[in-house]
Amino acid sequence: QLQLVESGGGLVQPGGSLRLSCAASGFNLDAYAIGWFRQAPGKEREGVSCITNSGRSTLYADSVKGRFAISRDNPTNTVYLQIDSLKPEDTAVYYCAADHTRGRCTVAVARYDYWGQGTQVTVSS
Repeated sequence: QLQLVESGGGLVQPGGSLRLSCAASGFNLDAYAIGWFRQAPGKEREGVSCITNSGRSTLYADSVKGRFAISRDNPTNTVYLQIDSLKPEDTAVYYCAADHTRGRCTVAVARYDYWGQGTQVTVSS
């Protein structure tokens, strides 16, 4: 059974950092582009970053460029999202998702077939 599990969320002060993990089971991640998304209360889910199946290319939403860094370790079937300089507006549930596509990625929600359950990130003093 294909499954994605996020971890690493928590409560952090503004300016702090977190490293989110997305662990896959039931399939090999190296055939999938992976995206990270977030959804704040009362708002639509938005894409923040993605990485191609090989890890050679990445994409970031303008709102997170320079603060977020996506990476992947295919041998361990894990994708990471390093989040630095956190702001209160980064507060949301963060999700990872998989798209069975090679060579490109997108932060479009509709493109992704498989989703994790999410991990809460709260930025507050």
